[in-house]
Amino acid sequence: MNNHEEKISSIGRSLLNRRGFMKNAGFSTGALGLAQLLSKDGLFGSDDPTSFTGKSPIRPNLDPDNPYTPRDPHFETEAKQVLIIFCPGAVSHVDTFDYKPDLTKYHGQKPPGMPAVTFEGPSGNIAKPFWDFKPRGKSGKMVSELVPHLGALADDFCFVHSLHTQTSAHPQGENFLNTGFTMEGFPSFGSWATYALGSENEELPAFVAINDPRGPARSGKNNFGNGFLPAAFQGTDFNAKNPPANLARPASYTSADDRSTVSLLQRLNGFHLEKYPGDADLAARIASYELAGKMQTSIPDVMDISKEPASIKKEYGLESGTDLKKEYAKNCILARRLLEKGVRVVQLFNGSDPSGGNGITNWDSHSNIDKTHAMQAEIMDQPTAALISDMKRRGLLKNTLVVWCTEFGRMPFLQGNGTGRDHNPDAFTCFFAGAGVKKGYSYGESDNFGFKSVKGRSSVYDFNATILHLMGLDHERLSYYHNGLERRLTNVHGHVIKQVLA
Repeated sequence: MNNHEEKISSIGRSLLNRRGFMKNAGFSTGALGLAQLLSKDGLFGSDDPTSFTGKSPIRPNLDPDNPYTPRDPHFETEAKQVLIIFCPGAVSHVDTFDYKPDLTKYHGQKPPGMPAVTFEGPSGNIAKPFWDFKPRGKSGKMVSELVPHLGALADDFCFVHSLHTQTSAHPQGENFLNTGFTMEGFPSFGSWATYALGSENEELPAFVAINDPRGPARSGKNNFGNGFLPAAFQGTDFNAKNPPANLARPASYTSADDRSTVSLLQRLNGFHLEKYPGDADLAARIASYELAGKMQTSIPDVMDISKEPASIKKEYGLESGTDLKKEYAKNCILARRLLEKGVRVVQLFNGSDPSGGNGITNWDSHSNIDKTHAMQAEIMDQPTAALISDMKRRGLLKNTLVVWCTEFGRMPFLQGNGTGRDHNPDAFTCFFAGAGVKKGYSYGESDNFGFKSVKGRSSVYDFNATILHLMGLDHERLSYYHNGLERRLTNVHGHVIKQVLA
């Protein structure tokens, strides 16, 4: 046997064997015949898109020349816009919003009935929360001192403590939370929402992704990508530090020059569309260029936070703390200004790819969690709380759903190094605020250690189904036909968490 043959698996070697090939080919042909018979008898499934749910799919009637035209929801709801605050790296639920007294009771002991080895290696002893928990507001919700500003708003929040996910890996976890699939190439929530509902604003993108000042998260543009949906529905990414590129008008051009150029391009584009009707990519490209032209005047205005009063800048934290906190605070003000202008979906990131090591650029605290989580919280807590308070004061929460989320939780025990917590896909906490959800309410529970969700156990599919429902969209019907399948954000899974609905 030569070296090349030794590298072939036993299955592969059987396929190269004539007898093995004929055997497998026979089995395959027989399987195809059986599948056909079962299908004829109605026992193998159906091409009918209603066969899984009993509901017919709803595909928005898109105008290729104007993909952002506002469209009606499936049913009326309060929420017309959504703000998603995403904290990549996995925020420790047992150190923030999920109070577990047993962690203090059994501090320093070996965890009973828990795995000896987790994602990054051997598990250590149970560790009490690194910060004290105190009751907040009229609801008495126990919230950690790590996030005191958010804790002060506990009466406005609707917590979900029973979430679980399919993976312990950050890229796949980000993908799953934002797109409903661990693999890349699937549309993000923001793309699904704008595909279904269009935009109320003609001068700004329907979906804006505001990346962390330190850069994009681990999965990059996949977190706000359009996947197989038309290109028009990809999130437009910029932040207060880095405005959209190539919008500045050359000094030698006047506004009249701009108008005449845009008019000429519109005529040429119109001729081209007539020649190639139904070309969705072409239509999306034209729509994006036309939107970019409108953004030349709208973006500088919406990004000019110098117009904000000193009291607002102070409230958001622009006058104190680290430079990173100040940059993130500017992003929070930008998020509010975009929502005020009618942007349908704003996705605000607090954390980036971990180029600076664990817990430095995001919440991934495998070591020194007392220092790394504290650093991230200093950046996130005050500006985020100010954003939600400011939105409430301006009446934006009446029609805006706020979603605070992370990709999974962290373990109730320390890692072998004795200073950090490992990944925990079986229990984590996220919360809602604003339009359509209960206030001062907690749904579901993890076990006494925060190790596994046990009561009201809810998947990421359920979470996304609930967000779509709050936006007036039926997750079982909103679909896009792609490669022979009716694709959904929630695949063929998910149930609305009705207990959180107001």
